[in-house]
Amino acid sequence: MRVIEVRSGHGLMRIPYDEKLIGNPATEVIHGGVITAFLDTLCGLAVRASVPAGTAIATLDLRIDYLRPAVPRADILGSAECYKVTRTIAFVRGIAYQETFRDPVANCAGTFMLGAASFTAEGSRQRNSPT
Repeated sequence: MRVIEVRSGHGLMRIPYDEKLIGNPATEVIHGGVITAFLDTLCGLAVRASVPAGTAIATLDLRIDYLRPAVPRADILGSAECYKVTRTIAFVRGIAYQETFRDPVANCAGTFMLGAASFTAEGSRQRNSPT
């Protein structure tokens, strides 16, 4: 996975095609689990770009609709937007696509918990407080 762009509340990433990511050798289509991990990471990136630095986040819910198989031997692009942030929850939506975002491979909607318990670089447990 490669980050292409991050700006306030938005993220854009790419998965370069790789034979190791194939789910079914007969079709050469990227495995659905790869798309799931990609959208979860991408949505987390959009949330990170919406909250103060150092705020711990965790995926609470991620609903993914698979709309069509990915075209074999082609990269997957993704875009996500964090459209609402409360004191404890961030709401995000995203899409995975290939040539155009108007023909998505999958779309998603998710919620992320903010201020979850985290660990510092020194390894001590702390509680982050979102602002």
